[in-house]
Amino acid sequence: MSGGRQAQTVKLSKEDRKSLESLIRRGTAEQRQVVRAKIALMCHAGASTTAISQAVGVSTQTVSHWRTRLARQGLKGLDEVARTGRPRRISPAQRLQLLSLACEPAQVQGRSTPTLDELVERAVQRGVVTQISRSHLQRILQAGDLRPHRVRQWLHSPDPQFRQKVNEICALYRQAPKGSVVLSVDEKTGIQAIERKHADHAPGPGRARRREFEYIRHGTQSLIAALDVHSGRVIGRCTDRRTQADLVAFMEQLALAYPKERVHIVWDNLNTHRAQSVWEDFNARHNNRFVFHFTPLHASWVNQIELLFGIYARNVLRHASHSSIAQLRERTEAFMAQRNKAPKPFKWTFAGFELQTGEPLRFKHHANVRSTRKGR
Repeated sequence: MSGGRQAQTVKLSKEDRKSLESLIRRGTAEQRQVVRAKIALMCHAGASTTAISQAVGVSTQTVSHWRTRLARQGLKGLDEVARTGRPRRISPAQRLQLLSLACEPAQVQGRSTPTLDELVERAVQRGVVTQISRSHLQRILQAGDLRPHRVRQWLHSPDPQFRQKVNEICALYRQAPKGSVVLSVDEKTGIQAIERKHADHAPGPGRARRREFEYIRHGTQSLIAALDVHSGRVIGRCTDRRTQADLVAFMEQLALAYPKERVHIVWDNLNTHRAQSVWEDFNARHNNRFVFHFTPLHASWVNQIELLFGIYARNVLRHASHSSIAQLRERTEAFMAQRNKAPKPFKWTFAGFELQTGEPLRFKHHANVRSTRKGR
């Protein structure tokens, strides 16, 4: 007697088999895809439906179904087929109109983020839909990757020479001119010496550290610092105030630290930095060795010293308790001394902006970005 209907023959190409084997080895593949891949490979090897069913752990009907699909369509037969269901109540055109409504401000010259309830009401009033629930509208917005309730701050630079200045500074970061050093200079002002009035409560399993709200304020300090962008060396000093005299004194300190080299200073447009007569006199005293480069307006990210200030804030100031200004100064100086034991420069990888002609900038990128930000 016949043993039943003969199983259909499945033949896969070498490329198809490699693709299925790779899918099975992939740790992130869906289980149903892995099962189908195993069925396909065993069908190609000539295994019986019953043997495949027992090896893979599925019914013989399932194996027969995929064997038939493979025999007729090849590897494409393993793909999902579109399933029937109730047609969409909201047409594609209506969905686009709903997305457009979500991009409109809630109020003219007022609140800019509308609520879901307001969007539902607006859609009905304008005749986009006759009715729609908040949850349905939310799913449509999510499918369109639109989140009108979220706002991200952005600061535009009005500097007409934005690109030129950024490219000039990035060129200095890539390579210092021969016989020169490049220093990134800035001030971190209003550093508070805060002492916690009561001791913290230690963390425990399932419980975060608890900190008393009240504190004692002992005064503030200003940190003026310079970062040698190519060596990673840091020079800084704490002052009670941030005045022109304090900055000039610090620049004299830099002149002693670099007595012969030509010094390129990268800093922002602070009023003390823009005092042209002061820096002309200063430069004259030092054989005009100093060249000043100003970052564009509203572009502090171009100044590498800001990266160092971020590390300083996290390592020294965050969650700290300082009983006096002297202790704050001591910890600040210890931070810079520790950095200078094994100085490590930031690896700047931002290429700068394309030239106005459209020709891209060409230079070798540094690898292993320590910290960088993109352009505006």
